[in-house]
Amino acid sequence: MKALKLALCAATASFAMAGAASAQTVSFNVGVASDYVFRGISQTDENVQVFGGVDLTQDIFYAGAWVSNVDFGDGTDAEFDLYAGFKPTLGAVTLDFGAIYYGYINEPSGADWAQWEIKAAASVPAGPFTLGAAAYYSPDYTGVGSDESLYLEANAAISPADKWTISAAIGNQEVDFGGTSFDYTTYNIGIGYAFTEKVSADLRFHDSDAGCGSICDERVAVSLKAVLP
Repeated sequence: MKALKLALCAATASFAMAGAASAQTVSFNVGVASDYVFRGISQTDENVQVFGGVDLTQDIFYAGAWVSNVDFGDGTDAEFDLYAGFKPTLGAVTLDFGAIYYGYINEPSGADWAQWEIKAAASVPAGPFTLGAAAYYSPDYTGVGSDESLYLEANAAISPADKWTISAAIGNQEVDFGGTSFDYTTYNIGIGYAFTEKVSADLRFHDSDAGCGSICDERVAVSLKAVLP
């Protein structure tokens, strides 16, 4: 198995391009987690994850790179993601259109893990909640014999107290394998705590009905992340 994540699309109508003045920022992040779980599936064979990345933002545009160890049982050592996109606003709605490439270090010949994915997402405040939805599409899903894929997700978050955030998501991953369709549902729910503006932790329960063994079963993962500077 393997990972995925971000992406692109197009938007019409009058977008409020937040911040007419040029505002560029660069930030770095590093972290550790008890397991690297992506869409309900462990990417580290249920072992510890160490990750880091860099993000560049320019007004509504963003780009970045991220790397993490992985363990697919075939000698692949690490995943690196390269992504870019933009986040316009339409009234109270924040949109996110982008693309991401997933590459792998020491991927064995013929594994075909590498892929790219496009994304269209939106989020909106609703009382104390933030509600969101996203669609991720790949024309060539990861793995030998796979064709296009589509992942649809709905998510919500609420901050019940200062520094605390409760969030949850449910999604469905569908993949075509040479004309045969396979899909599974996954969900997660967890709580995050911000020790400072730069350091945060997350405790999250994951589950799926993918049926691919222990790496797809229910699990709890805890992570710690720091943003620099």
